[in-house]
Amino acid sequence: MAIAVDAMGGDSPLTVQIEAALEATSDLGIEVILVGAEDQIKEILKQHSFDQNKLRVVNSTEIVAMNDSPATALRQKKNSSIKVAVDLLATGEADAVVSAGNTGAAMTTAKFVLKSVEGIERPAIATLMPSIHSNNPFVLLDIGANTDCKPLYLFQFALMGDAYARTLLHLENPRVALLNNGEEEGKGYLQLKETYDLLKQSTLNFSGNIEGKSMFKNIVDVVVCDGFIGNIALKVAEGTFDFVRSVLRDEVENTLLAKIGYQAMRGPFRALQKRADYSEVGGAPLLGVNGIVIICHGSSRVHTIRNAIKHAQECADQKLNEKISIEVSENLDVINKAKSLAEKV
Repeated sequence: MAIAVDAMGGDSPLTVQIEAALEATSDLGIEVILVGAEDQIKEILKQHSFDQNKLRVVNSTEIVAMNDSPATALRQKKNSSIKVAVDLLATGEADAVVSAGNTGAAMTTAKFVLKSVEGIERPAIATLMPSIHSNNPFVLLDIGANTDCKPLYLFQFALMGDAYARTLLHLENPRVALLNNGEEEGKGYLQLKETYDLLKQSTLNFSGNIEGKSMFKNIVDVVVCDGFIGNIALKVAEGTFDFVRSVLRDEVENTLLAKIGYQAMRGPFRALQKRADYSEVGGAPLLGVNGIVIICHGSSRVHTIRNAIKHAQECADQKLNEKISIEVSENLDVINKAKSLAEKV
């Protein structure tokens, strides 16, 4: 099994992707294909000893910049590192792709080259979020791929989120909830009300609506929303953690007693930081395309990319897409009903 890494993508130096690949091969035994400027990559690799059976380089001649238009990049940069990496996945030479580059370009390329899983209209980006229980994170999706969603799309996000929770969290019957402005049935705008009705009719373990303040209470395993709301929820959560961390740091500096208290609480503080650190997971999968594609933050560090490679291998090993297909087949009646609703609009 080989994981293709978009070595030229992202804001970090090329050495970050290379060192992450080296760690993945040596520490985890994962075969990695570095896709990018071959001469530059090999020059850096000369400084390291590594198993050449586990790490190889595939050349690409173009780079998609972080501010490039995704559609333009797909049309005009056909030999970009992300396009070549996805092509390797499409031909079976790689089993997954990891990229910290232009998110829009990664999504557009994956959707164009790999196509969608049969029965899925729109791919979605999922992420694992921490809960109050250290061993029970939850899945949040969509976090940015689709800003305007029909009930059909939201329902399919729920199916994919359920499959992802079964795969990565090893849950037999994940609790699925719909992010809304109240817990009661009938809350929210029309699309959410219709999605609620679809979820009630599905094979999923649907828990109903959930408010943003309750997501972290370990009462659900999958939280479904459109990409606009999901991205805001994600950024608010990240910002809240940064705010709390900054306030604690300032308070600790204020008095000697606070400094002494911090020394005693250093262990729990570090555990909190680790639990909220996205780098521990590494990246977010683009669910719903015919292949495993993991999208990382543009400024990802070595540790983050390494964990994303591990994450990609786990998704491929556990046959995530097969589980998504099963979820679709078990809920075809509800999907067809959702399609009929969409046609009436």
